[in-house]
Amino acid sequence: MRSEPFRGGDGTFAELGAMRFPPSSTALFHYLDQVGLKTTPFPNPLSPATPSTVIELGGERHFARHLDDLPAVFAEVAKAWREALDEGAAFSEIQDAVRARDVARIKALWDPLVPAFDETSFYGFIAQSTAFSKLSYKHREIFGQVGFGTGGWDTDFPNSMLEILRVVYTNADEDHQSVVGGVEQLPLRLWAQSPEKMAHWPAGTSLSSLHGGVPKPGAARIARGSGGGIAITDRWGNTTEYAAVVVTCQVWLLSARIDCEERLFSPAMWMAMERTHYMQASKTFVMVDRPFWKDLDPATGRDVMSMTLSDRLTRGTYLIDQGDDRPGVICLSYTWNDDAMKWLSLPVDERVRLMLHSLKQIYPGVDIRRHMIGEPITVSWEQDPNFMGAFKANLPGHYRYQRRLFSHFRAQNLPADQRGIFLAGDDISWTAGWTEGAITTALNAVSGVVRHLGGGSAAGNPGPFDAWDDLAPVALAD
Repeated sequence: MRSEPFRGGDGTFAELGAMRFPPSSTALFHYLDQVGLKTTPFPNPLSPATPSTVIELGGERHFARHLDDLPAVFAEVAKAWREALDEGAAFSEIQDAVRARDVARIKALWDPLVPAFDETSFYGFIAQSTAFSKLSYKHREIFGQVGFGTGGWDTDFPNSMLEILRVVYTNADEDHQSVVGGVEQLPLRLWAQSPEKMAHWPAGTSLSSLHGGVPKPGAARIARGSGGGIAITDRWGNTTEYAAVVVTCQVWLLSARIDCEERLFSPAMWMAMERTHYMQASKTFVMVDRPFWKDLDPATGRDVMSMTLSDRLTRGTYLIDQGDDRPGVICLSYTWNDDAMKWLSLPVDERVRLMLHSLKQIYPGVDIRRHMIGEPITVSWEQDPNFMGAFKANLPGHYRYQRRLFSHFRAQNLPADQRGIFLAGDDISWTAGWTEGAITTALNAVSGVVRHLGGGSAAGNPGPFDAWDDLAPVALAD
């Protein structure tokens, strides 16, 4: 959650990390409501919040306001995708169970799919499906380039099909919302929040007040302390021992950036952490004087520029409208994996130059430069030493590793040397790249801490520990 303000932009910002959130993220929206944050529809391709969409493939441009405006091949691809899901992955049945909140039914349908698809890639599922095998390779190529919902899917093609199913079963790729004012406000408001009910602190206490208004320096070492707890040494050499610690950074950092004592985790857990696969991601934003893309081209009567999906370097271009009297924001390019690596070595000005060149081929009559104000903002998450990638995405065969990570919060069953440290984050969860997964694993970690300290769930409010025997993810034999 990193909302980067444009200098001199009167509150205008770029969402460098999480930027669009599905309504199915109910834990996230609980906290957004709790701290008084509002949302507004995010302008995804063909979304009702998007005035128009342009899809440009192979030099051919298609303008659309709705799916029906596109050539028939796009509808054929969308139909094949839905049929493939129903044919091979019980899509409609599981969605019905999700809507009914029938957890037992969801689990009964899901558990057999885990061994069936753990070693199947997303592309393998598509290519082997009856629905797509009846169509041409061109259809699969279009699906990869354009997809539906958030855009193209091909950068996910190498990933485990289980990762994709978790997204589509919950409609996590549809009806996205953005947070008004920037999603970074959520952690900042939680930091400053004083809960109404506190058992151990006086009224008015917040995380901020407990820390003197500023967070501690970054962690440099994690080790077993002399008192039996977990000793954290910060970057300036100060060491404090705690009864329990929750680790929320990407797990690669525990071997590559933080000196973490090996005995805190088993060799199997270290294996699971080291095998975690992170997706690269790159975004570049510019601020413009106004949402000029809503101007109408007198020759065509269409918007002069649209939300754009392309097979060019830019891949996805998003237009953020803050109102006619406010600056606009263009995400010139949002790319993943190989497409993101193309930008890695380039400075921001060179990135912008190449992106504008690509967009000029699609919109030859539009001078984006004339509207640009301020300095552009860019990020390549794999280049950030404290991230090394944007988010986890399991490869085929990674289910066992993910189950180890997800179930680690039940550490009371582990040897004494491995207790007291708990993992949380989207890379620990089953929903890679989604804030919801980070939040639910945080709740799991909190329940682990409570148990570690001798506590339990309140009567009538069972927690993850209490539900584990009934809801635990199916285990695959080693």
